[in-house]
Amino acid sequence: MEAHHIRIPVSGTPAAAASARQQLAAGIRTFDAFLGPELLDAAELVAAELIANAVRHANGGPITAGACLSDKGLRIEVNDVHPAIPQICLSDVDEEGGRGLFLVAALADRHGFDPLPPGKRCWAEFKVDTPLPTASHLPLQRS
Repeated sequence: MEAHHIRIPVSGTPAAAASARQQLAAGIRTFDAFLGPELLDAAELVAAELIANAVRHANGGPITAGACLSDKGLRIEVNDVHPAIPQICLSDVDEEGGRGLFLVAALADRHGFDPLPPGKRCWAEFKVDTPLPTASHLPLQRS
């Protein structure tokens, strides 16, 4: 059973991506009783990369970003309408971008994507070592 869930709509601009990353990170940080600082920092970076990729490639279409903390771990998801399959690659040293999914792969325990009509859901999962209390003892937080 999910203990916490956050979902944020993102408009297709760099400013909106930055705002969504901050909102999602703030929401995830409210789980600090269960997550350590290293996992929180990694989750924030992964969320930033997934959101930035969606904004860059979704051509202004709707984007949503979310996080879910359950007894299975922390899952970050970003949905967009661009149908292209994400590819992990390393860019040339001189290039400013192109390393986002490589970072996601390095930081998350699992990551991937699911095709959706239209578009896709990109996700990353983190194991949580501390067991969660039962859901009856936690208030649900929704945005």
